[in-house]
Amino acid sequence: MKRLFCVPNIVLGLLCLMYFITYVDRVNISTAASEIQSEFGFSNTQLGLIFSAFAYPYLIFQVFGGWVGDRFGARKTLFWCGMVWALATMLTGFVNGLVTLFLVRVLVGIGEGATFPTATRAMQNWTSSARRGFAQGITHAFARLGNAITPPLIALLMAAFTWRGAFVVLGAVSLVWVLVWVLYFRNHPSEHPHITQADLDEIKPKAISAERPKVPWGPLVKRMWPVTLTYFCYGWTLWLYLNWLPLFFKTNYDMDIRKSAIFASGVFFAGVVGDTLGGVMSDYVLKRTGNRRTARIGVTVFGFCGAFLSLLPILYVRDPVIVALCLSGGFFFAELVIGPMWAVPMDIAPRYAGTAAGLMNSGSALAAIVSPLVAGYVIDVTGNWYLPFLMSMALLALGAMTAFLMHPEKPFEEEPAR
Repeated sequence: MKRLFCVPNIVLGLLCLMYFITYVDRVNISTAASEIQSEFGFSNTQLGLIFSAFAYPYLIFQVFGGWVGDRFGARKTLFWCGMVWALATMLTGFVNGLVTLFLVRVLVGIGEGATFPTATRAMQNWTSSARRGFAQGITHAFARLGNAITPPLIALLMAAFTWRGAFVVLGAVSLVWVLVWVLYFRNHPSEHPHITQADLDEIKPKAISAERPKVPWGPLVKRMWPVTLTYFCYGWTLWLYLNWLPLFFKTNYDMDIRKSAIFASGVFFAGVVGDTLGGVMSDYVLKRTGNRRTARIGVTVFGFCGAFLSLLPILYVRDPVIVALCLSGGFFFAELVIGPMWAVPMDIAPRYAGTAAGLMNSGSALAAIVSPLVAGYVIDVTGNWYLPFLMSMALLALGAMTAFLMHPEKPFEEEPAR
């Protein structure tokens, strides 16, 4: 029990909470979308624009934010990120139309843009190499738990406080996490007042360096581009689910908001299991085989293929329960990809883990822009809610192929200088 509540595990717990809260604050808009759309008279294309607004700065701040996290440390970086996204979430409750709603969603994207790359920087210092897959899997499992909780949570908050009040409440919760983080966390384990020697022996953190790393951008981008491309393929499916799933059930099956929220929540819960299991599987394969390439790429390809096959039946069946089960299976397998994929930047470039993670996650951030816009346009033009999922299946197949271009078994710092 004492080891369970050791400082490294508490730090990992704080990061899990951050992943949970950030995903609640980024996907709350999809559950509230029906009420917002009704109040302002938005088309699906305009709604797609609102969904994508978060992703424009999110894309920009992936690499820049990862660099900031590497250079100035996770403590300060996540504090200021949290302040921005928390206040932006609260301001969402005071918008008066398309322009102001777009702008506050952009502000949420600015605040959250650096969070995951910077969290990877924190994990690099606070997690042993044998637990990287688990740490990335469990934190992202909490993100998917946020996905799962958000639809019914927002529905309840909307019933109690209206959709505007729901955003104010969520922003206030984010502020609490920000204060706990800055008071408890330290950039290096040895700086924490309650760290023990046993903790340090287990983590084996690198010594504190006064030198701030200068990123070799060209060679690093060359090593990371296959990882970025593969993660774009995953991100397309993720953002299709996050943005459109509640409206998919509500519109396609004529459900009320509470019932559609329950269906969407059930699908997202499958992702919680997938995230955790994918990281555990990757670490297990690494421990048994000692082969980092097999541990990371093998689980990733298995996840992509399983997601493709799970989604295939929805093109032929229309029963809402069967469709929900297929979508759950697709999300479960897609989320197996998370643990091994987020471990790859730590494997390739440990010295530049935040920057490398930002390069990878820029693929998902780009998908966050394109996927909701394309889906909204396709739905408006064709009236067919299944075509976006067909497009997602094509990207899943592509991701299974591009994964083989990654080389997590070759550390970047071992490459000869150019």
